[in-house]
Amino acid sequence: MRPGCVLVFCMCISVFLHRAISQPPTETDTYTECTDGYHWDPQTQHCKDINECETIPEACKGEMKCFNHYGGYLCLPRSASVIPAPEPPNQIHPSLENTASEPFNPCPPGFEPQGDSCVDVDECEQDSHDCQPSQQCFNTEGSFSCQCPDGYRKVGTECIDIDECRYRYCQHRCVNVPGSFSCQCEPGFQLAGNNRSCIDVDECGMGAPCSQRCYNTYGTFMCRCEQGYELGPDGFACNDIDECSYSSYLCQYQCVNEHGKFSCVCPEGYQLLGTRLCQDINECETGAHQCSDGQTCVNIHGGHKCVNNKSCQEPYVQVSDRCTCPITKPGCRDMPYSVVHRYMSITSERSVPSDIFQIQATSVLPGAYNTFRIRSGDDNGDFYIRQINNISAMLVLARAVNGPREYVLDLEMVSVNPLVSYHTSSVLRLTIYVGPHAF
Repeated sequence: MRPGCVLVFCMCISVFLHRAISQPPTETDTYTECTDGYHWDPQTQHCKDINECETIPEACKGEMKCFNHYGGYLCLPRSASVIPAPEPPNQIHPSLENTASEPFNPCPPGFEPQGDSCVDVDECEQDSHDCQPSQQCFNTEGSFSCQCPDGYRKVGTECIDIDECRYRYCQHRCVNVPGSFSCQCEPGFQLAGNNRSCIDVDECGMGAPCSQRCYNTYGTFMCRCEQGYELGPDGFACNDIDECSYSSYLCQYQCVNEHGKFSCVCPEGYQLLGTRLCQDINECETGAHQCSDGQTCVNIHGGHKCVNNKSCQEPYVQVSDRCTCPITKPGCRDMPYSVVHRYMSITSERSVPSDIFQIQATSVLPGAYNTFRIRSGDDNGDFYIRQINNISAMLVLARAVNGPREYVLDLEMVSVNPLVSYHTSSVLRLTIYVGPHAF
């Protein structure tokens, strides 16, 4: 049997039954008056609810929110939501049902006849839906649905923002915004490509304010300094360390602070030995002196002296390397027979007692007894003689002395032979230069 025949057959039976059990109105075929809160919709031939929240300006005052309701409206706090009981679309209020005014529709709810078949009614296109302005209407087979935008969920007829942050989508911090959310990272991190994870920021490669060395760490960075510098209070700048202020023993003479290091310098007449010690410069060996041909260069600590080769004074005469006083001269009667000149240099603050010079007799007569003494030049008693044996003695520094200073000591050896009534003496004239430093 063809579908069209079935539809005609059903329509005939429906019309027949309707006219059999319904009695026609006596005055009119339609009702166009509705109760309060509703108005007549000539298109749908139904009473439709009035949305007072849209038609009444400022329906709710203050912090109250307007919620439309069947036949009226409610003023509730803005945080409240109304969840109405669901009902089929296009449902007619029971009290307003008037079957006599409705055109006969042989199709199921949500469909309308078209020719010999029933087609779906697109309530969204006909604007016969009740979706909120913030919602989107989607037509379905025989009905429609109201859906909320992304980031919202439907509670009753309202769309409520979804707090995505409570689902811990973000690794560090989550900021909820209407309809969405955003992730933020702690200082030292940045959002990864997925906009949720946080990855470390290499501050060293992005121009960290370290003045010398930068080391990246997880979530931050550290500044470090080269040797000879220390990190300043701000944690970024490197300040020079004044090593010289820490100790007076870094250099033997003087410490000079430099950027990132220090250096040692020596006084005039000295040169560095290694990096910290000072060594006397022997100008007599290096040729850095100006002594004449008739002079002898004597090196001393921190300098040199030029002494005359012929230094004999009357009544002495020069004989080889010494001065002698002939016994034939009357002025030589009480004088040492010979005088020999010698030179030496010692440092200041030398530890005492200290052996500094040994006296050695070059010739001794048989049967003679020799004694050694300081004949002159030691007015303060800074030295003494310690005799070793009959032919030698040691000059000893008895007290610490500071330079620069010069001593001229006459060290005398007295020879006596009682068997032949022999008595003579000889002098070693020792010039001692005390250097200005302890090195």
